[in-house]
Amino acid sequence: MRIFLKLALLVGATCTMFGCAHNYYNIPQETLEKKVKTIGVAPIFVDAESDIRHPEKGAILSLLRTYNAKNEKELIARLRGTGIFYAVRQIEGDPTRLFSTLVSNSERRDDAGIIYNKYFYKKDELKQLLSNNGLDAVMFLTVSGLTRQGKVFSSNFLSYLETDFNYLIMTAQLIDGDGNTIWEYPNFRRSALSYPLFFPLQYPDFDEAAANLSEKVDVKFKTVAGVTAAFSKTEPSTVANGPQVSTLYVKQYDEMLSLLKTYKPLFAPKSDDKAAPAPVAAPVLIPAPAAAPAPIAAPVQPRQPIAEPVAPAVPVRSAAPDGFTSDDIIPEERPAR
Repeated sequence: MRIFLKLALLVGATCTMFGCAHNYYNIPQETLEKKVKTIGVAPIFVDAESDIRHPEKGAILSLLRTYNAKNEKELIARLRGTGIFYAVRQIEGDPTRLFSTLVSNSERRDDAGIIYNKYFYKKDELKQLLSNNGLDAVMFLTVSGLTRQGKVFSSNFLSYLETDFNYLIMTAQLIDGDGNTIWEYPNFRRSALSYPLFFPLQYPDFDEAAANLSEKVDVKFKTVAGVTAAFSKTEPSTVANGPQVSTLYVKQYDEMLSLLKTYKPLFAPKSDDKAAPAPVAAPVLIPAPAAAPAPIAAPVQPRQPIAEPVAPAVPVRSAAPDGFTSDDIIPEERPAR
């Protein structure tokens, strides 16, 4: 058990320091780099036939189409900035007409506990779309309705209601000319599966139940004005000089882009590579030993004075005269290491 724990800690530390490589695509990254260089992004679709149960469904559909058009350019700009693809192009066209032309059918799926709507496309029409726009693949985003079980807490977190709620969800697929799914959202190649929902159309009215001293909590639809206010909440774009973007779309885009990342940007500008070259280990220089200083002989002490004055002794150079004593030798100073 201890060995297993140590191994898990080692793997976690390694991933933290160097980053763990993930491939969220259904094809190897080498194949992605060779075959998927230019992609297109279609206008964001709205599935009007999906499970949207709001009593004012027409108003909700109109609102979705308006905000899809306002926020789709943000995704295109972000995709261009990642360096994942060589080119990202916007596909022009009416989203309602494109949806009816391209989509063959849809299914409500429950894969690995993730409930979502999956879409399938007509191969001939899809291939024609890619050929007309010079694309290797096209990305489709679709907003649809879905009813599933949810658990919602009251504002004070003292009570909750677990029942079926009606939601808006956003799905995405990257499809090639043969109809193969290269990448999808929700993504099932991640280690921990999760799927944040786009927007809840319903809410439990805890306040009304509390006011009536009732344990029965009613589930109500949000008003069109309330839904509009939620979609109107914006924040600055991450793209330079970009317009304000809806916070609801930002959360979905952030999640999608995190699942589009490759081990490294496939088509990063070469200037970036020059700006940050890989560090090169500097050669280790071993200093040469310092030259030993020449010994300096001390002057010979004068002998006892005699009757006649004796000239002072001169400093000894290379050879010692006869009668030179050991006291006159100055030991050699070794260089400091």
